[in-house]
Amino acid sequence: MAGSSHGHTPAAWTGVIIAFIGFCVSGAFMVMAQPVGFWAGMAIVVIGGIVGWVMSAMGMGQPKDAHDSFQSELAKSQAAHAKS
Repeated sequence: MAGSSHGHTPAAWTGVIIAFIGFCVSGAFMVMAQPVGFWAGMAIVVIGGIVGWVMSAMGMGQPKDAHDSFQSELAKSQAAHAKS
């Protein structure tokens, strides 16, 4: 996946950062034995997924055909490198 730039978009970064904050909040409140805070953190995790999805729908994510075009360019590059 690293070779296809999977997840290297503003939508992915934003969604993951928000979800990470939610997990941190949930973890802290779990240790403090505060169920309401734990569920608030889980709500933040869900919000992170929704924000990432909305941003992707707004065009800030990776296009659906990005992997196919990357694979074809990679094959061309490898073929050209093998000839030299």
